[in-house]
Amino acid sequence: MRRLSRLDGFRGVLAVYVMVGHAVPIAVLPGWVAAPFRHGEAAVDLFFALSGLVIIFSLSHHAGRFWPFMLARGRRLLPVYFVALALSLCVLALGSPVLPWTAGVPLADDILGGGMPPALGWHVAAHLVLVQGLLPQGLLPFAYVTLLGPAWSLSAEWQFYLLIALVLARLPGFDRLSRFTIWLLATGIVYHLVEPLLPDYWRFSRAFLPDAAPWFTLGLASAVWWRGGGWGLLLVCILATAVLGLTSSEPGRAFIPLAWALMLGVQAWDGFPVLGALLESRTAQYLGAISYPLYLVNEPVQRALMLFASRLAHGNGTLFTWLWLPSALLAPLAVAALLHHGVEKPVMALRMPRYGGASDYASEALARPRKMAL
Repeated sequence: MRRLSRLDGFRGVLAVYVMVGHAVPIAVLPGWVAAPFRHGEAAVDLFFALSGLVIIFSLSHHAGRFWPFMLARGRRLLPVYFVALALSLCVLALGSPVLPWTAGVPLADDILGGGMPPALGWHVAAHLVLVQGLLPQGLLPFAYVTLLGPAWSLSAEWQFYLLIALVLARLPGFDRLSRFTIWLLATGIVYHLVEPLLPDYWRFSRAFLPDAAPWFTLGLASAVWWRGGGWGLLLVCILATAVLGLTSSEPGRAFIPLAWALMLGVQAWDGFPVLGALLESRTAQYLGAISYPLYLVNEPVQRALMLFASRLAHGNGTLFTWLWLPSALLAPLAVAALLHHGVEKPVMALRMPRYGGASDYASEALARPRKMAL
């Protein structure tokens, strides 16, 4: 069965957007150039929606069995993640670049961080087992971004995989998936209402699954719709996430569900020939193929280049930008391609045991696809 090729291209576009968004706050650029790339969190929310859709088909491919599914997810994600984490630790050990022109720029402060954190061993341990998103801020402050910034979303994804595999494994019917989607959406809404009332010690980061839950439900509801389940649940999730975005600290996030609905339509129908052709182009498809390593390594690669360029620039922000920015956009692509071909593809090519006897909901997942399925 064919892949969701246009969504693959969309994944590549999102990864490039995140990479550029990590670069522009550090460079000396006009405001109109930098402004469109200040919504990296929104791009990650769309990644969550993609995961919600794709993971249902992945579960079905493993006959709804918990351990085969989790082992496949680990094989898919962990080798590249561990390489990126090791690279980031090495770069952090080299120290922090001195970039006086970034003072007072919030996004730049978030990206640069503060170097190696105190209690380094605990931070490393949390990252190795991907529980940094489960730790309250008072227990291990900023654990979700201390060592490898993009890893925060991987922690949220891992929580989602565990939960959905435990709930849906061996349980029949997409009606079960619909109920799970409604429950997860309600959990996310309640959390967003309660979170401001929590004591500072018990505040959780954006890597905590209830914080990301509404965005995952966009993909889950899309999976229900994809196999012919009707528009109702998907519309509820679109409206709910739009309201959550509108009432958040970044009202622009209200457009996230609309962007997701557009991309779902581009994939399902042929009414967007130009956009569809762009997403199915060889460039977009290759970016989609390397999107995961690109997402993880762009930040440490850019930081390593900062250390080198900042010494040559001697405090001159304009000179730094000319020296650093081109390599900051090209080098992560090269490293991601190396990881894709040298780590990701060889690991995925290893033979894994096959499991027959697909569950009822797995059969339904493949019974009536809209246009094409994974």
